[in-house]
Amino acid sequence: MFRYYLKLGLLSIRKNPVLSGLMVAAIAVGIGACMTMATIEYVMGGDPIPHRSGLLYHVQLDSWDPNEPAEEPNEPPDQVTYLDGTAIWSAGKARRQVLSYTTGRVVQPADPDSHPFQVTSRSTTADFFPMFDVPFLHGQGWDRAADDAASQVVVLGKDINDRLFGGENSVGRTVVMNGDTYRVVGVIDAWNPVPKFYDVSNGPFNEVEEVFFPFSVAIANEISSFGNTNCWKPVAEDGWNAFLNSECVWMQVWVELHGEDEVRDYHAFLDAYAESQSALGRFQRPLNNRLHDVMSWMEDRQVVQDDVQVLLGLGFLFLLVCLLNTIGLLLAKIMRRSGDISLRRALGASRGAIFGQYIVEAGLIGVSGGVLGVGMTWLGLRGIEALYGELEFVANLVRMDWVIVLAAVLLAIASALAAALYPTWRACGIHPASQLKTL
Repeated sequence: MFRYYLKLGLLSIRKNPVLSGLMVAAIAVGIGACMTMATIEYVMGGDPIPHRSGLLYHVQLDSWDPNEPAEEPNEPPDQVTYLDGTAIWSAGKARRQVLSYTTGRVVQPADPDSHPFQVTSRSTTADFFPMFDVPFLHGQGWDRAADDAASQVVVLGKDINDRLFGGENSVGRTVVMNGDTYRVVGVIDAWNPVPKFYDVSNGPFNEVEEVFFPFSVAIANEISSFGNTNCWKPVAEDGWNAFLNSECVWMQVWVELHGEDEVRDYHAFLDAYAESQSALGRFQRPLNNRLHDVMSWMEDRQVVQDDVQVLLGLGFLFLLVCLLNTIGLLLAKIMRRSGDISLRRALGASRGAIFGQYIVEAGLIGVSGGVLGVGMTWLGLRGIEALYGELEFVANLVRMDWVIVLAAVLLAIASALAAALYPTWRACGIHPASQLKTL
C-alpha cells in the first residue's frame, strides 16, 4: 500500500509542479535559516572531547582582591598565578595535571633563502598530550624528566612540519626558534577541538597552537604570555621574577580525576592549599575554589553566547512562518482535489487511506525540502563566512557534518508532516455526496 501511496504522491507532485515547488521552496528556506543558526550553536556548544570530558577538570583558585570578586556575582579568576599554578602542579595530587599558557615564537628555517616567520605556540607540561588525547603522526610528547630538566624539545603541528620538513618524519631533527635550538620529539596529526576547551580564556574558537614546548623552558627563558593577563594589584617592581611572584593570573591548570571521591579529595586539597596561603597573608577572600569538568566549564564561560541562542530562536520562528505558508498551500491543493477525494471515498476508500495518501505526499515534499534545505544551510554558512571572514575563529563555526545534514532532512520531513496534518484532516472530512453531485 505504501508503494501505491508513493506513486500517487509522485503523480500529484508532477501534476502540480508550481504549487509543489512553492511548498518545497518554503520548507527549504525555513530549514536553511533555522539550520544555519543551529549549526553554529551545535559547533559552539558541542563536546570537544566526548570520551574524556567527564574526567578533565579546570582549576580555579580565588586569590583575588579581598574587597571585590574577580567577576560578579562571586566568581574566582578564570586563570591562576604562577605561584599557585606551579605549587599545585608540583604537589602532584591528580592522576595527570597540565600547567600551560599561550605565547608565540619566531621560527628560523634551515634554508637560508627562507624568511623567519612567527608561529603561535604553547608552553605546557608533559601530561598535556596524553591527558587531552592529542593524536600524533610521528613520535610523541616529552616526559616529566624533560619538564624537570627544562630540556629544549618541541612538538610540531602537522602544518608547520609540512612547511619546515616537507611532511617527513622530523623526529630527532632540530628547529631554531628565537635563536634557540629545539629538538623535535613529535609531530601532531590534524587536531582542532572546537571549542578549544583547554584555553577558553584566550579564545574558545581560536586555532590550536602550531608548536608546543616545555613550560619550564618558557619560564627559564623569560618567555611572556601572549594571552590575557589580569592583576588585582600592581606588580611590586620591574623584572621577570617580580612578575612571577605577583598576584597576576595568566595561566591555566587542568587535572584528570576519576570519580567523585577523587574530585572531592582534590577539592579538599585546593581548600587546604588556599588556607595555607591565607596564613601567609594571601587568599584573603572566603574559600571559593572551583573544579569544572569540560562541559560545565564551557557553560560557566558562556561559550555559546546569548545572541546566538536568540538568533537560533528567530530561525525557528522563521521556520514556523514558512510552515504556515506550507499549510495554506497544502490546503489549497487538497481543496482543489475535493472531487477526486469524493470519488475515491464513493468507491470505498476509507478515511485512513485518504489520510495515508496525503501524508506520504507531504513526506515526499519534506524530503525534497530537506535536501534543498541542506544546500540553503550551506549557502547560509558561506554567507556568514563571507561577512565575518576577517575573524579567524569564524571558519571553525561554519562547518557542516553528517549530523547537521541528517538533522536538516529529518526536521524538514517532520515539518512537512506537521504542516500536512490540518489539510489532510480536512481532506478526510470531505463527504462524497456533497461533491459527487457537482462532478
